[in-house]
Amino acid sequence: MFTFSRDLKNKCFKLVSILLAISVLQGCAAVAVVAITTSASMATDRRSIGNQIDDQSIEVTAYNEITKNKSLNDNTNLHVISVNGSVLIIGQAPNTYLRDQAIKIINDINGVVRIHNQIRIGNQTSITTKTHDIWLTSKVKSALFSSDEINGNVIKVITENAEVFLMGLVTKKEADTAINITRNISGVSRVFKAFEYL
Repeated sequence: MFTFSRDLKNKCFKLVSILLAISVLQGCAAVAVVAITTSASMATDRRSIGNQIDDQSIEVTAYNEITKNKSLNDNTNLHVISVNGSVLIIGQAPNTYLRDQAIKIINDINGVVRIHNQIRIGNQTSITTKTHDIWLTSKVKSALFSSDEINGNVIKVITENAEVFLMGLVTKKEADTAINITRNISGVSRVFKAFEYL
C-alpha cells in the first residue's frame, strides 16, 4: 500500500491552501481551471511534486505581497514565475525605487534561490500589447510542441511586450533548440532564457 511521507503530506496541504487562496482572489471557477491545469502539468513536469508546490507557493506569496504594497499595486504591472526556486519577475515599473522594492519583496520570500530581474522601467503595457503577447505565447508554445527535437511540455513560455522568456529544467541541447525555434517566430523582439540545466 502506498503511503505519503510527512513532507509530502505537508506539501499537499500547502497546495490545497494555495488553491483555496486563489479561490478567494479570483472566484471558484478559477480554482477548477487551476486544479485541472495543475494536475495535467504535474504529470509531465520534470520538477518533483514538492518543488512544483513550492513554486506555486512562491508565486502566490509574491502576488499577495505585491498587492498589499499600495505603491506597487497601483503603479506597476508585475508578474512572478517560479521554476525550482528560480524566480523570473517581469513587467513595468515607473522608476527604479519601485522596481527595487519589488525585488526586495521577492528576495524575502522563503524558497527563492535566485531572481531573474527583467522589470523594465517605463509605462505599463496597453491591453492591445497584452493581447498580442498572449497570441505570441500561443505561437511559441505551438512551435515548441510541434518540434520533434524537444518536449514542449517541459518549457514555460512567458511573453511581455513581445519579449519571450523561456524557463524549465532542460538539457543544453533542448535549450538551444527552444531558443532557435522562438527566435524565428515573427513578432518576437527578444528571447531571454532562464533555464536550469539537467
